[in-house]
Amino acid sequence: MSTQVTLIPGDGIGPSIANATVKILAAAGAEIEWDRQVAGMAGVARFGDPIPDATLDSIKRTKLALKGPLETPVGEGYRSINVALRKTFDLYANVRPAYSIIPGGRYHDLDIVLIRENTEGLYVGVEHYIRVGDDPRAAAESIAIITRGGSERIVRYAFDYAVKHHRKKVTLVHKANILKFSQGLFLDTGRMVARDYAGQIEFEERIVDAMAMNLVLHPERFDVIVTTNLFGDILSDQISGLVGGLGLAPGANIGINGAIFEAVHGTAPDIAGKGVANPGAVVLAACMLLDHIGDEARAQRIRTALETTIREGKTVTRDLGGSASTDQFTDAIIAKL
Repeated sequence: MSTQVTLIPGDGIGPSIANATVKILAAAGAEIEWDRQVAGMAGVARFGDPIPDATLDSIKRTKLALKGPLETPVGEGYRSINVALRKTFDLYANVRPAYSIIPGGRYHDLDIVLIRENTEGLYVGVEHYIRVGDDPRAAAESIAIITRGGSERIVRYAFDYAVKHHRKKVTLVHKANILKFSQGLFLDTGRMVARDYAGQIEFEERIVDAMAMNLVLHPERFDVIVTTNLFGDILSDQISGLVGGLGLAPGANIGINGAIFEAVHGTAPDIAGKGVANPGAVVLAACMLLDHIGDEARAQRIRTALETTIREGKTVTRDLGGSASTDQFTDAIIAKL
């Protein structure tokens, strides 16, 4: 039987690269039934809502979604659509792999997975202005909320991921030397969880600023990284930069009752509609979706076809050093299948 998946093409270059991905998966024989929905500015245009009820209902039904980049409307009280989706479905684990695909880069043979807590920290959105005298916005306060339960489930997810994917080490990144309560709770909980995997998975701790430096100096020393929401947001983009940028950066948002897979990059309005966008990030996100539903062999076939096409360099989009259109790049990947 086919698997039902909600497809949110997204804004800007989103529809183009989403359609390319659907075409590649079909060519690979993936048995997926897509339920196309809208969000972002496309949702506003059609329903007057960046996260329409129809889209939410679809994800509630399928429990799986693949989405392109979304544009959050400016002003009018709109918060990040991606954050809202993660909170709505309690998608607590953000999984961001980064591995070497593009030849000739500064680093070789990197293979790092960053696992970011997705629902707590500074991104919970608990913030307000403070009036001083006649100025109602004289100061602003944002509150970072870290819970023991949230910390335990994300660190345990990281260790379980390491075990399942035959990884060797988990690095917990924190700032407990300064934020002794919130980050201290995360660190203490991580140490507790690590004891359950002693002798099976190596464990180490790194302060976030030192971690940022070491990722540039010695990225090959890291395997699976687990950290809190804000630090994970920053470091995940950094590791993407180590292997060539966001153009080939997929992400997965995993919860108990659902999973949303996405391209990490933005909507790229400057090239929208020109047919030159690189679909690689959405393709790799779709491969993570296939892994999630147990179709690992097909996911690996698609990855191999994508990687071979990129490394040959003959038919790739301009961000990868070529001049191919989206359709030409897509067809080259399909030919490799």
